[in-house]
Amino acid sequence: MGLHRFETRQVVPIGLDEAWEFFSDPRNLAVITPPELAFEVASPLPERMHPGLIVVHRVRPLFGLPVTWVTEITQLVEGELFVDEQRFGPYRFWHHQHHFRPVEGGVEIGDIVHYSVPLGPLGDVLNRLLIADRVRAIFEYRRAVLERRFGRAPAGAARSV
Repeated sequence: MGLHRFETRQVVPIGLDEAWEFFSDPRNLAVITPPELAFEVASPLPERMHPGLIVVHRVRPLFGLPVTWVTEITQLVEGELFVDEQRFGPYRFWHHQHHFRPVEGGVEIGDIVHYSVPLGPLGDVLNRLLIADRVRAIFEYRRAVLERRFGRAPAGAARSV
């Protein structure tokens, strides 16, 4: 089983409170997920996430095949970070850290995802051929949605404040 890592950062020209408000509302996950995944929430959602929150989703990650994906918010530090982990779903392992920090010109949103796909060595081949690009595409879609919604940060905006 190979453990894969994906990391991305994006600066949005809004305050930390607004960024946190948007991302800590679990209903907004559907807003930032590409339509081709046919994402739907299959469990009740509170207005704000909290540690221990279990969310059941249905997605179609590959070839239009439906998959139930159960995630848990395992850690949350208000205004700084939260972590979601897969409890059941398409990956063998999924651990997604969401980090928020104020920077000049806005808020830097950082994501670190560690994941493993099933099927042993075959899964690692599928990751190289298909899955890694799909993971990257999900975050590219999210980047575009956030830019449309909040605007694009000015050049050089990633310095700490």
